[in-house]
Amino acid sequence: MIKFQNVVKTFRRARVLDGIDLEIGLGERVALIGSNGAGKTTLIRCLLGEYTHDGLVTIEGRSPRTERTAVLGGIGFVPQLPPPLKMPVGQLIHFAASLCGSDPQRMVALARRLGLDVDGVSSRQFVRLSGGMKQKLLIAIALGRDARVLVMDEPAANLDPEARKIFFELLAERAESATMLISSHRINEVSTLVNRVIELDMGKVVLDDRVADDVSLSGRLDCRIVVKRPEPAFAKAMTGWNFTDRGGGLEWTGDVAGPDRLRFIGMTSRYVALISDISLKETDQKVGADEATALQGGRAKDALLAVADGGTAN
Repeated sequence: MIKFQNVVKTFRRARVLDGIDLEIGLGERVALIGSNGAGKTTLIRCLLGEYTHDGLVTIEGRSPRTERTAVLGGIGFVPQLPPPLKMPVGQLIHFAASLCGSDPQRMVALARRLGLDVDGVSSRQFVRLSGGMKQKLLIAIALGRDARVLVMDEPAANLDPEARKIFFELLAERAESATMLISSHRINEVSTLVNRVIELDMGKVVLDDRVADDVSLSGRLDCRIVVKRPEPAFAKAMTGWNFTDRGGGLEWTGDVAGPDRLRFIGMTSRYVALISDISLKETDQKVGADEATALQGGRAKDALLAVADGGTAN
Protein backbone atom coordinates (compact mmCIF):
# COMPACT_ATOMS: atom_id res chain seq x y z
CA MET A 1 0.00 0.00 0.00
CA ILE A 2 2.52 2.63 1.24
CA LYS A 3 6.26 2.12 0.83
CA PHE A 4 9.21 4.20 1.96
CA GLN A 5 12.46 2.83 0.53
CA ASN A 6 15.71 4.33 1.86
CA VAL A 7 14.14 7.79 2.04
CA VAL A 8 16.59 10.57 2.85
CA LYS A 9 15.74 14.25 3.18
CA THR A 10 18.28 16.97 3.91
CA PHE A 11 17.75 20.63 4.72
CA ARG A 12 20.86 22.83 4.61
CA ARG A 13 23.14 19.86 5.24
CA ALA A 14 20.99 18.70 8.18
CA ARG A 15 19.70 15.18 7.53
CA VAL A 16 16.07 15.22 8.71
CA LEU A 17 15.17 11.77 7.35
CA ASP A 18 17.97 9.24 7.44
CA GLY A 19 17.26 6.12 5.37
CA ILE A 20 13.61 5.42 6.20
CA ASP A 21 12.41 1.96 5.16
CA LEU A 22 8.75 1.22 5.91
CA GLU A 23 5.84 -0.71 4.46
CA ILE A 24 2.30 0.05 5.62
CA GLY A 25 -0.55 -2.18 4.48
CA LEU A 26 -4.25 -1.67 3.81
CA GLY A 27 -6.28 -1.54 7.02
CA GLU A 28 -3.35 -0.65 9.25
CA ARG A 29 -3.90 2.25 11.65
CA VAL A 30 -0.45 3.62 12.39
CA ALA A 31 0.54 6.06 15.11
CA LEU A 32 3.52 8.11 13.97
CA ILE A 33 5.09 9.48 17.12
CA GLY A 34 8.23 11.32 18.12
CA SER A 35 9.39 14.57 19.66
CA ASN A 36 9.56 17.89 17.81
CA GLY A 37 12.25 17.66 15.14
CA ALA A 38 12.10 13.87 14.95
CA GLY A 39 11.05 13.97 11.29
CA LYS A 40 7.30 13.24 11.48
CA THR A 41 6.12 16.27 9.52
CA THR A 42 8.86 15.85 6.91
CA LEU A 43 7.90 12.20 6.43
CA ILE A 44 4.26 13.18 5.96
CA ARG A 45 5.16 15.91 3.47
CA CYS A 46 7.24 13.44 1.48
CA LEU A 47 4.23 11.11 1.49
CA LEU A 48 2.06 13.95 0.18
CA GLY A 49 4.59 14.71 -2.54
CA GLU A 50 5.44 18.17 -1.23
CA TYR A 51 9.21 17.59 -0.92
CA THR A 52 11.89 16.27 -3.19
CA HIS A 53 13.98 13.56 -1.53
CA ASP A 54 16.36 10.68 -2.13
CA GLY A 55 14.93 7.18 -2.14
CA LEU A 56 11.42 6.12 -3.15
CA VAL A 57 7.96 6.85 -1.75
CA THR A 58 5.03 5.08 -3.39
CA ILE A 59 1.33 4.65 -2.70
CA GLU A 60 -0.09 1.63 -4.47
CA GLY A 61 2.95 1.73 -6.75
CA ARG A 62 2.57 5.39 -7.70
CA SER A 63 4.82 8.28 -6.78
CA PRO A 64 3.05 11.15 -4.96
CA ARG A 65 5.77 13.47 -6.26
CA THR A 66 5.55 12.71 -9.99
CA GLU A 67 1.86 11.70 -10.13
CA ARG A 68 0.46 14.24 -7.69
CA THR A 69 -3.03 14.64 -9.14
CA ALA A 70 -3.74 10.92 -9.37
CA VAL A 71 -2.22 10.06 -5.99
CA LEU A 72 -3.53 12.99 -3.94
CA GLY A 73 -7.03 12.32 -5.20
CA GLY A 74 -6.95 9.14 -3.11
CA ILE A 75 -5.59 10.73 0.08
CA GLY A 76 -7.61 12.38 2.84
CA PHE A 77 -5.46 14.78 4.84
CA VAL A 78 -6.24 16.52 8.14
CA PRO A 79 -3.46 18.98 9.06
CA GLN A 80 -2.62 19.93 12.63
CA LEU A 81 -2.75 23.64 11.81
CA PRO A 82 -5.75 24.64 9.66
CA PRO A 83 -4.79 26.69 6.59
CA PRO A 84 -5.69 30.42 6.74
CA LEU A 85 -8.27 30.18 3.95
CA LYS A 86 -10.55 33.16 3.37
CA MET A 87 -12.85 31.13 1.14
CA PRO A 88 -16.45 30.83 2.43
CA VAL A 89 -17.29 27.45 3.94
CA GLY A 90 -19.88 26.54 1.31
CA GLN A 91 -17.52 27.38 -1.53
CA LEU A 92 -14.68 25.49 0.15
CA ILE A 93 -16.75 22.32 0.39
CA HIS A 94 -17.71 22.42 -3.29
CA PHE A 95 -14.13 23.23 -4.30
CA ALA A 96 -12.71 20.36 -2.23
CA ALA A 97 -15.30 17.94 -3.62
CA SER A 98 -14.56 18.97 -7.21
CA LEU A 99 -10.84 18.24 -6.80
CA CYS A 100 -11.47 14.56 -6.12
CA GLY A 101 -14.79 14.01 -7.88
CA SER A 102 -16.73 13.57 -4.64
CA ASP A 103 -20.27 14.59 -3.80
CA PRO A 104 -20.20 17.82 -1.75
CA GLN A 105 -23.37 16.74 0.03
CA ARG A 106 -21.49 13.77 1.41
CA MET A 107 -19.01 16.16 3.04
CA VAL A 108 -21.88 18.32 4.30
CA ALA A 109 -23.55 15.26 5.85
CA LEU A 110 -20.34 14.25 7.61
CA ALA A 111 -19.83 17.78 8.94
CA ARG A 112 -23.38 17.81 10.31
CA ARG A 113 -22.85 14.41 11.86
CA LEU A 114 -19.82 15.84 13.68
CA GLY A 115 -22.02 18.63 15.02
CA LEU A 116 -21.15 21.48 12.64
CA ASP A 117 -24.05 23.74 11.66
CA VAL A 118 -23.08 23.91 8.00
CA ASP A 119 -26.05 26.06 6.99
CA GLY A 120 -25.26 28.55 9.73
CA VAL A 121 -21.62 29.01 8.67
CA SER A 122 -21.92 28.43 4.93
CA SER A 123 -21.25 32.07 4.03
CA ARG A 124 -18.62 32.61 6.72
CA GLN A 125 -14.93 32.61 5.79
CA PHE A 126 -13.16 29.44 6.88
CA VAL A 127 -10.46 31.45 8.65
CA ARG A 128 -13.10 33.04 10.90
CA LEU A 129 -14.40 29.73 12.28
CA SER A 130 -13.47 28.53 15.75
CA GLY A 131 -10.77 25.90 16.11
CA GLY A 132 -13.32 23.14 16.71
CA MET A 133 -15.42 24.17 13.71
CA LYS A 134 -12.37 24.17 11.44
CA GLN A 135 -11.37 20.72 12.66
CA LYS A 136 -14.84 19.27 12.05
CA LEU A 137 -14.93 20.68 8.54
CA LEU A 138 -11.43 19.46 7.67
CA ILE A 139 -12.28 15.97 8.96
CA ALA A 140 -15.53 15.96 6.95
CA ILE A 141 -13.67 16.98 3.79
CA ALA A 142 -11.00 14.32 4.32
CA LEU A 143 -13.47 11.52 5.09
CA GLY A 144 -15.85 12.68 2.38
CA ARG A 145 -13.39 11.46 -0.24
CA ASP A 146 -13.19 7.86 -1.44
CA ALA A 147 -9.68 7.85 -0.01
CA ARG A 148 -7.77 4.66 0.65
CA VAL A 149 -5.14 6.59 2.62
CA LEU A 150 -6.02 8.89 5.53
CA VAL A 151 -3.23 11.07 6.93
CA MET A 152 -4.15 12.91 10.12
CA ASP A 153 -2.05 15.17 12.34
CA GLU A 154 -3.52 15.44 15.87
CA PRO A 155 -7.00 15.02 14.29
CA ALA A 156 -9.15 15.10 17.44
CA ALA A 157 -7.23 17.77 19.35
CA ASN A 158 -9.87 20.51 19.02
CA LEU A 159 -12.98 18.34 19.15
CA ASP A 160 -15.48 18.31 21.99
CA PRO A 161 -16.24 14.89 23.58
CA GLU A 162 -19.40 14.28 21.54
CA ALA A 163 -17.64 15.12 18.28
CA ARG A 164 -14.76 12.82 19.29
CA LYS A 165 -17.23 9.95 19.68
CA ILE A 166 -18.60 10.55 16.20
CA PHE A 167 -15.06 10.88 14.82
CA PHE A 168 -14.11 7.47 16.24
CA GLU A 169 -17.27 5.99 14.70
CA LEU A 170 -16.36 7.47 11.33
CA LEU A 171 -12.87 5.96 11.55
CA ALA A 172 -14.41 2.58 12.45
CA GLU A 173 -16.52 2.73 9.29
CA ARG A 174 -13.35 3.13 7.24
CA ALA A 175 -11.16 0.69 9.19
CA GLU A 176 -11.33 -2.12 6.61
CA SER A 177 -11.07 0.02 3.49
CA ALA A 178 -8.37 2.55 4.31
CA THR A 179 -4.86 2.87 5.66
CA MET A 180 -4.54 5.46 8.43
CA LEU A 181 -1.44 7.36 9.46
CA ILE A 182 -2.05 9.38 12.63
CA SER A 183 0.73 11.70 13.77
CA SER A 184 0.99 12.79 17.40
CA HIS A 185 3.49 14.08 19.93
CA ARG A 186 1.87 11.94 22.65
CA ILE A 187 1.24 8.20 22.34
CA ASN A 188 -1.51 8.33 24.99
CA GLU A 189 -3.57 10.57 22.68
CA VAL A 190 -3.70 7.98 19.89
CA SER A 191 -2.86 4.64 21.51
CA THR A 192 -6.44 3.38 21.45
CA LEU A 193 -6.96 4.37 17.81
CA VAL A 194 -4.14 2.35 16.27
CA ASN A 195 -2.84 -1.17 15.76
CA ARG A 196 0.76 -0.20 14.99
CA VAL A 197 3.17 2.34 16.48
CA ILE A 198 6.12 3.82 14.59
CA GLU A 199 8.45 6.17 16.46
CA LEU A 200 10.94 8.47 14.79
CA ASP A 201 13.98 10.00 16.44
CA MET A 202 16.57 12.11 14.63
CA GLY A 203 15.22 10.98 11.28
CA LYS A 204 15.41 7.24 11.98
CA VAL A 205 12.81 4.62 12.88
CA VAL A 206 13.60 3.64 16.47
CA LEU A 207 10.41 1.69 17.16
CA ASP A 208 8.05 -0.25 14.91
CA ASP A 209 5.63 -2.29 16.95
CA ARG A 210 2.25 -3.85 16.26
CA VAL A 211 -0.06 -3.48 19.22
CA ALA A 212 -3.18 -5.25 20.41
CA ASP A 213 -6.15 -4.23 18.30
CA ASP A 214 -8.74 -4.88 21.02
CA VAL A 215 -10.47 -1.53 21.43
CA SER A 216 -13.54 -0.97 19.28
CA LEU A 217 -13.43 2.46 17.67
CA SER A 218 -17.22 2.60 17.88
CA GLY A 219 -17.44 1.03 21.36
CA ARG A 220 -19.00 2.78 24.33
CA LEU A 221 -18.56 2.73 28.09
CA ASP A 222 -21.52 3.42 30.36
CA CYS A 223 -20.26 5.49 33.28
CA ARG A 224 -21.63 6.37 36.71
CA ILE A 225 -19.81 8.67 39.12
CA VAL A 226 -20.80 9.51 42.69
CA VAL A 227 -19.13 12.42 44.48
CA LYS A 228 -18.98 13.38 48.14
CA ARG A 229 -20.34 16.88 47.65
CA PRO A 230 -21.44 19.16 44.81
CA GLU A 231 -18.50 20.91 43.16
CA PRO A 232 -19.01 23.56 40.42
CA ALA A 233 -15.72 22.79 38.64
CA PHE A 234 -16.51 19.07 38.53
CA ALA A 235 -20.07 19.78 37.39
CA LYS A 236 -18.71 21.92 34.55
CA ALA A 237 -16.32 19.14 33.52
CA MET A 238 -19.11 16.55 33.54
CA THR A 239 -21.39 18.81 31.52
CA GLY A 240 -18.60 19.19 28.97
CA TRP A 241 -18.62 15.40 28.56
CA ASN A 242 -22.44 15.50 28.16
CA PHE A 243 -23.05 13.72 31.44
CA THR A 244 -26.42 14.02 33.23
CA ASP A 245 -26.82 15.17 36.83
CA ARG A 246 -28.94 12.52 38.58
CA GLY A 247 -29.08 14.00 42.06
CA GLY A 248 -28.16 17.53 43.05
CA GLY A 249 -24.65 17.32 41.65
CA LEU A 250 -23.85 14.16 43.63
CA GLU A 251 -24.43 11.50 40.96
CA TRP A 252 -23.55 11.73 37.27
CA THR A 253 -24.18 9.29 34.43
CA GLY A 254 -23.19 9.28 30.78
CA ASP A 255 -21.25 7.37 28.17
CA VAL A 256 -17.67 7.63 26.98
CA ALA A 257 -16.26 6.53 23.63
CA GLY A 258 -14.02 3.48 24.06
CA PRO A 259 -10.94 5.14 22.51
CA ASP A 260 -11.43 8.10 24.86
CA ARG A 261 -11.27 6.06 28.08
CA LEU A 262 -7.72 7.11 28.99
CA ARG A 263 -8.46 10.75 28.29
CA PHE A 264 -11.60 10.55 30.44
CA ILE A 265 -9.79 8.83 33.30
CA GLY A 266 -7.08 11.46 33.10
CA MET A 267 -9.71 14.19 33.45
CA THR A 268 -11.48 12.54 36.38
CA SER A 269 -8.16 11.90 38.15
CA ARG A 270 -8.01 15.60 38.94
CA TYR A 271 -11.01 15.06 41.21
CA VAL A 272 -9.88 11.82 42.86
CA ALA A 273 -10.36 13.25 46.39
CA LEU A 274 -13.94 14.24 45.50
CA ILE A 275 -15.08 10.97 43.89
CA SER A 276 -16.48 8.30 46.21
CA ASP A 277 -17.52 5.77 43.54
CA ILE A 278 -17.02 5.31 39.81
CA SER A 279 -17.88 2.54 37.35
CA LEU A 280 -17.13 2.14 33.65
CA LYS A 281 -18.83 -0.72 31.83
CA GLU A 282 -18.25 -1.77 28.23
CA THR A 283 -21.40 -1.80 26.13
CA ASP A 284 -19.70 -3.56 23.19
CA GLN A 285 -21.16 -7.09 23.15
CA LYS A 286 -17.91 -8.53 21.77
CA VAL A 287 -16.23 -7.86 25.10
CA GLY A 288 -16.16 -10.72 27.61
CA ALA A 289 -17.76 -10.66 31.03
CA ASP A 290 -14.46 -10.16 32.87
CA GLU A 291 -13.71 -7.15 30.71
CA ALA A 292 -17.24 -5.77 30.81
CA THR A 293 -16.58 -4.07 34.12
CA ALA A 294 -13.36 -2.31 33.25
CA LEU A 295 -13.21 -0.16 36.36
CA GLN A 296 -15.48 -0.45 39.37
CA GLY A 297 -15.46 0.61 43.00
CA GLY A 298 -12.03 0.36 44.59
CA ARG A 299 -10.33 -0.64 41.32
CA ALA A 300 -11.60 2.55 39.73
CA LYS A 301 -10.35 4.67 42.61
CA ASP A 302 -6.94 2.97 42.42
CA ALA A 303 -6.79 3.69 38.70
CA LEU A 304 -7.59 7.35 39.25
CA LEU A 305 -4.93 7.62 41.93
CA ALA A 306 -2.40 5.99 39.62
CA VAL A 307 -3.16 8.45 36.82
CA ALA A 308 -2.99 11.36 39.24
CA ASP A 309 0.39 10.13 40.50
CA GLY A 310 1.68 9.40 37.01
CA GLY A 311 1.96 5.68 37.73
CA THR A 312 0.09 2.54 36.73
CA ALA A 313 -2.59 0.79 38.76
CA ASN A 314 -2.34 -2.94 39.41
